[in-house]
Amino acid sequence: MSAADFWKKDLQQSQAISQLKSYKESTQPWFEANNKCQELCEIIEILNQDKDKDLIASIKEETGQLVKKIDNLEFRVLLSGEFDPNSAILSINAGAGGTESCDWAQMLFRMYARFAELKGYRYKTIDVVFGEEAGIKSITLLIEGEYAFGYLKAERGVHRLVRISPFDANKRRHTSFASVDVIPEIQDDVEVQIEEKDLRIDVYRSSGPGGQSVNTTDSAVRITHLPSAIVVQCQNERSQHQNKQMALKILRARLYELERQKRDDKLAKEFASGKQKIEWGSQIRSYIMHPYNLVKDHRSGHQSGNVSAVMNGELDEFIDAYLKKMVRG
Repeated sequence: MSAADFWKKDLQQSQAISQLKSYKESTQPWFEANNKCQELCEIIEILNQDKDKDLIASIKEETGQLVKKIDNLEFRVLLSGEFDPNSAILSINAGAGGTESCDWAQMLFRMYARFAELKGYRYKTIDVVFGEEAGIKSITLLIEGEYAFGYLKAERGVHRLVRISPFDANKRRHTSFASVDVIPEIQDDVEVQIEEKDLRIDVYRSSGPGGQSVNTTDSAVRITHLPSAIVVQCQNERSQHQNKQMALKILRARLYELERQKRDDKLAKEFASGKQKIEWGSQIRSYIMHPYNLVKDHRSGHQSGNVSAVMNGELDEFIDAYLKKMVRG
């Protein structure tokens, strides 16, 4: 590699060798864990002859550390999808039920905002439609950070809330639904063909709760992709140009997701993989606040009685259980 003409001889060979450092960084933790496991096994053989209490305590501590390290390595494999390292575009839509569902959608928004903060991610609102009395009808967020999509893809589906309604004077129990959709942010280097003639672009004036004017100019942008009928909009950037660019970014991501879904559906039919679509009504998780406290994921079976912690963004245990379930079957 130090030869003057090395990099000129074979471009493909040169590129492969230049990636060795990256490969080594990926595999080295596995080799270290394996070596540590063999070392501990050898020490345990010694323990069968010498019951040293201090050594036993040390082995227990080192074994616990090794288990945690292997769990982290396993989780890294769970997030090995093509777009798992990408940022995420997350959308929440209130279901039927008026104010109840709009309030539930806002609660979910707060939950994911707290999750992003706990992970050190940045998030910003791309578009929001407020409920007539309270809450939000729909909201789209861009959550920026490493592996944001890898984590949040586990949240796609319908989320169900059971509670005593704060909007019911008779304090009756209500059930509310909201759907969550997550797609990866697609970078500009991903080929998604968007023809100008296929777009209808409308501009309008941004508005906030109660119809209060936010901008005095028509800076909000709505883009309709005519062939697919996909509609995206953005109103939270400072200028019409910025809103248009953000809307195009979301459209590119949604078009890619549409093509990926078509490909997956085709493979599912060909190989009878039994992949289940995420559709309205196929709830993935229930949040019960009355008559008892319980959050249960219906896919993995994982559950927690600490509803408050979950609503404050502590979702790792549910995401971990779901991803492991998908890998192990």
